[in-house]
Amino acid sequence: MSHSNSHEKRSSDAAYQAAVKNFEAAIRYLQKQNYEKAKESFEKVLEGHASEISDRARVYLRVCEQKLEHQELTPKTAQEFYLLAVAQLNARQLESAFENLQKANQMQPNRGHIRYALAAVHALQGNTDAALEHLKAAIELEPRNRIQARRDEDLQSLAQDSRFKRLVFANSFVPSGTTS
Repeated sequence: MSHSNSHEKRSSDAAYQAAVKNFEAAIRYLQKQNYEKAKESFEKVLEGHASEISDRARVYLRVCEQKLEHQELTPKTAQEFYLLAVAQLNARQLESAFENLQKANQMQPNRGHIRYALAAVHALQGNTDAALEHLKAAIELEPRNRIQARRDEDLQSLAQDSRFKRLVFANSFVPSGTTS
């Protein structure tokens, strides 16, 4: 009987040592801000059932999960900044949308869709000159933006401006009731 107790003790010691190793590795990953690896290591600690360490591992695991959630929301590419900005534009968070579009434009200048979105933000903010400047660039970069601009509610504040009419109705029929 004492033989089986010593065997259980040795295997629980080995499990405890493995849990300690995983915990220490997880802390090193956490310090390096490698939250994915830290999360995996903390999860291994929890699998090992070392109750002395499990409670602390659970706390750190939650920290890793929160950091990873936040990381996924942090845009890194021009496209990610653009997509975030479009969502903000639709929610009428114009300052944030403008900042993220500026970042996208700096990372990838001369992209028609980014310049078009900048035109929309400026139009909604009442910055007619800036809106028209970005719209002009957007149309030069992607001519199909001319057609989209004709029906875009975000650009309605520009509709009566003769420069807008020239831009979006160039080389096409100007609707009745409007003058150039």
